Amino acid sequence: MAAGALCLCGLLRLLCSLFLPALFLSGILCICLVVLLCGVRLWIQRKKQLSSAGRDGKRPLLVAFFHPYCNAGGGGERVLWCAIRTLQKKHRNVTCVVYTGDRDATGEEIVEGAFRRFNIKLIHPVKFVFLQKRFLVEASLYPHFTLLGQSLGSVFLGWEALLKCPPDIYIDSMGYAFTIPLFKYLGGCRVGCYVHYPTISTDMLSVVRNQDTRFNNAAFITSSPLFSKFKLVYYYLFAFMYGLVGSCSDVVMVNSSWTLKHILSLWRAGACTSVVYPPCDVQAFLDIPLEVEKSTSEYSIVSVSQFRPEKDHPLQIRAFAQLLKEKRVGQQPSLKLILIGGCRNQQDEERVNNLKRLCEELGVSDDVVFRINIPFEELKRHLAEATIGLHTMWNEHFGIGVVECMAAGTIILAHNSGGPKLDIVVPHEGRVTGFLAEDEDSYAETMAYIFSLSPEKRLEIRENARHSVHRFSDQHFEDTFLLSVEPLFK
Repeated sequence: MAAGALCLCGLLRLLCSLFLPALFLSGILCICLVVLLCGVRLWIQRKKQLSSAGRDGKRPLLVAFFHPYCNAGGGGERVLWCAIRTLQKKHRNVTCVVYTGDRDATGEEIVEGAFRRFNIKLIHPVKFVFLQKRFLVEASLYPHFTLLGQSLGSVFLGWEALLKCPPDIYIDSMGYAFTIPLFKYLGGCRVGCYVHYPTISTDMLSVVRNQDTRFNNAAFITSSPLFSKFKLVYYYLFAFMYGLVGSCSDVVMVNSSWTLKHILSLWRAGACTSVVYPPCDVQAFLDIPLEVEKSTSEYSIVSVSQFRPEKDHPLQIRAFAQLLKEKRVGQQPSLKLILIGGCRNQQDEERVNNLKRLCEELGVSDDVVFRINIPFEELKRHLAEATIGLHTMWNEHFGIGVVECMAAGTIILAHNSGGPKLDIVVPHEGRVTGFLAEDEDSYAETMAYIFSLSPEKRLEIRENARHSVHRFSDQHFEDTFLLSVEPLFK
């Protein structure tokens, strides 16, 4: 007993003797880190001040958008180019910078692509900063802990962007919230963000908690209570970090009521958060005449969305196959499903190949058409000819494709969740503007119901939908966007 007590006392004395030196060393290291960070910030500020002046002798205000995939053809890119055009209209002494990893295209080709896909023409040139390390934010690099890996990778990518071109105002327009404190505290920038979709949401936590199998919650995890609990802890920790970095933003813009709810619960930055509906080019579709459909030998169903897993194109194909199966043999007119979308990389291309194989398995290859990275005029033609616009993403943050379908005069059938349910496919002056569904059966049944309606009834729904989407116009986006980012320019 005595010997044990002596050993314990000796151990305590040893720990006490090491505590003060360790505390002192930790303090020194913290001071060194603070000095280093301050030095880096001063160096970046100096680099910013030495940048070239404009034609009037004044240094232009650099407004940078972090958008590593700016040459993709999705709704997020439409927001980017409309935001840049809006700032160019409003501020003369502003130079817009885009941080991108699209090194396979020149700046001129990217701008031309924006005009070809979205009908958006910029007023002044844009400065492109091409990043070498975009692979750090590719999901394929992180087969496990993907959210954490991509978020940490975005910090290194953001560091490359900051060193190459330190801006005055920084706007994350693609959802890389972990870059915000980097630009604010090291770059000395005023920072804002446009959130299309929270990196993690309370719905994602619920999916893991309930052990539901989804594209981001594999079956081997849902089948194991231990793995599910471990992933739930990981998600909660990540949500805490996501809330910390997001709360650093001076201005927060979200694209829908659904996104607003989740961002407010995670970031707790209500004072600087506002809803800015994304710009939908409804005006470009208004010249499509709305009239009672003439008799035809074929009806088309059109889907407009990027080929990403969360868009759930397999559900569209399976529901369409079920619709064809239930359709009486020889019944006219015939039906065609047209899948229109953008492919960003090899993963997306492989996903399209998998969808084509699914069509073969279900025996509908001859009735399904894939149109990839098509120009705007071709998109408009397909929408003008379509009867139904199809959307299947669960908890879609907003749904620009849904709005475009409604503006073009198709009858929209969207997923009964997220932005389409809360903001878009809602009654207009008490009248029906479209339909919602949740699974293969309900999609097939609703499509069959729409085709069973009289041409006059379909025309009434199409007219209601078109009248309802004016609140999502480019002009409305410009007004709300400028109002939201005004604090960044003071």
